[in-house]
Amino acid sequence: MGVVGVIHIKPNDDSRKGDLAEYYAVTWLWDKGYEVFKNTGCTGPIDMVAIKDGATTFIDVKTAQPQQHKTTGNNVTKCQSRNDLQKKLGVQLLQFNPVDRTLHFIKHREKKYD
Repeated sequence: MGVVGVIHIKPNDDSRKGDLAEYYAVTWLWDKGYEVFKNTGCTGPIDMVAIKDGATTFIDVKTAQPQQHKTTGNNVTKCQSRNDLQKKLGVQLLQFNPVDRTLHFIKHREKKYD
């Protein structure tokens, strides 16, 4: 006999992947000593603001997507890059791997202008 009104959500449902990644990100950042403030809206260039040792970091959480590398055949993950507004604001991308549920900051390459 099932429970009335309870809907079981699979963690791999497309509609929940971003939510899952952000909740993992919050607890991961807490473990690293950050205070975290989430965006209460569902749009915008920033998912959360994290503060540690007086430094403020704007964060956008991205879920990695598995891809097959064309020449080596290795499985690699791809994360979207920052858009122009995120670059201007100094947003850091925090990549969530849904397979092993790990997180890491993406090292951004800055373009050099002459």
